[in-house]
Amino acid sequence: MRLSLGPNFSETVKGKLSLWARILQGGGVEKVFKQIFIVGETEKLLKSCQCYLSTTAGPISGMLFISNEKIAFSSDGSLAFCSANGGLVRIPNKVLIPIWKLNRINPSVNVNKPTQKYIQLVTVDNFEFWFLAYTKISISMKNVLRT
Repeated sequence: MRLSLGPNFSETVKGKLSLWARILQGGGVEKVFKQIFIVGETEKLLKSCQCYLSTTAGPISGMLFISNEKIAFSSDGSLAFCSANGGLVRIPNKVLIPIWKLNRINPSVNVNKPTQKYIQLVTVDNFEFWFLAYTKISISMKNVLRT
């Protein structure tokens, strides 16, 4: 099985354009959030931003969504797999963390580029997720843990 995370710059740009086209056609960020993830009746989207999910294979560009019930990430592009019959299968990369599974949120700043904010999410079962965001999203995440 071969895995591809967007082999070049043009693939990354194509993924970003595809996501923004989807947001515009879908009626906005909140509607797209509801299309991508299962959303309950009482769930409200609090904040969203473009960011990167850090993986062992490198950063994945996408959109981070913070609601009153979950933190979710959807990649701009998709992962490409070679299927058993030799065809190419594309699957979007998603992360979904229910708020009740969060143990802690550790914001940090890139000392060389203070505008870059890193956010480490640690779940109750000690899984770690690292996001790089260019906004003050960490403040919103701290508020989510208090609710």
